[in-house]
Amino acid sequence: MERKFNFSLDEYYHIYSRGTDRREIFLDNNDRERFLKGLYVYNSGKPIKFRDIKDIRYENILRTNPYTAIGSFCLMPNHFHLLLRETEEGGISAFMGKLLTSYSMYFNKKYKRTGGLFEGTFRAEHVSNDNYLKYLFAYIHLNPVKLIDSEWKVNGIKNQKFAENYLKKYRYSSFEDYMNEEVDEREETLILDKKAFPDYFEQKKDFKDFITEWLTYRDEEEGTLLMEDKKDAQNQ
Repeated sequence: MERKFNFSLDEYYHIYSRGTDRREIFLDNNDRERFLKGLYVYNSGKPIKFRDIKDIRYENILRTNPYTAIGSFCLMPNHFHLLLRETEEGGISAFMGKLLTSYSMYFNKKYKRTGGLFEGTFRAEHVSNDNYLKYLFAYIHLNPVKLIDSEWKVNGIKNQKFAENYLKKYRYSSFEDYMNEEVDEREETLILDKKAFPDYFEQKKDFKDFITEWLTYRDEEEGTLLMEDKKDAQNQ
């Protein structure tokens, strides 16, 4: 589907894409780690061959200025979510082109397949206001809850503590980078540029309280979680 807008400098965007025919695009942890490292490596104009850096830690990889600022990310079995801010003219398109092309080539070679891996061009939504931007930090980070309870948005959380612990241990999103105290030991933290986004969460407790509120708050009249009210957040 063709986008009806152009990316603009210093604007925020929710980027997402899923596998063609809804197929899984991450089949094991090596796939997930390969994609995460790609988020760091390909966010740069410097030509880098992945085979040359696959065993090198993030902090030892030399990059030029990033194409875009990444505020949050989450990998799911058949799709992913990113929250980006365009910091270089044409940066998001250049970054996503390098990231998805490289990962598709890796995936097809590993699993001996041909053809497109992703469902057309990556999707993008312009984040038009502050309420929607803050909302996306919950929407993106809470995606993994569907892996343990696919109906949680409708029926509510049956075990809040279990869900929160699951999110903390889910390494393939930036949840841990906002929540956990030991985040300095996690090299994937370097993927993020938190300073390019509003400081909604000055302390880790602020983020924890924010997530807990979204996990538990329900619309009493509708009986459904407000996580479904994406359009409302966009229009506020």
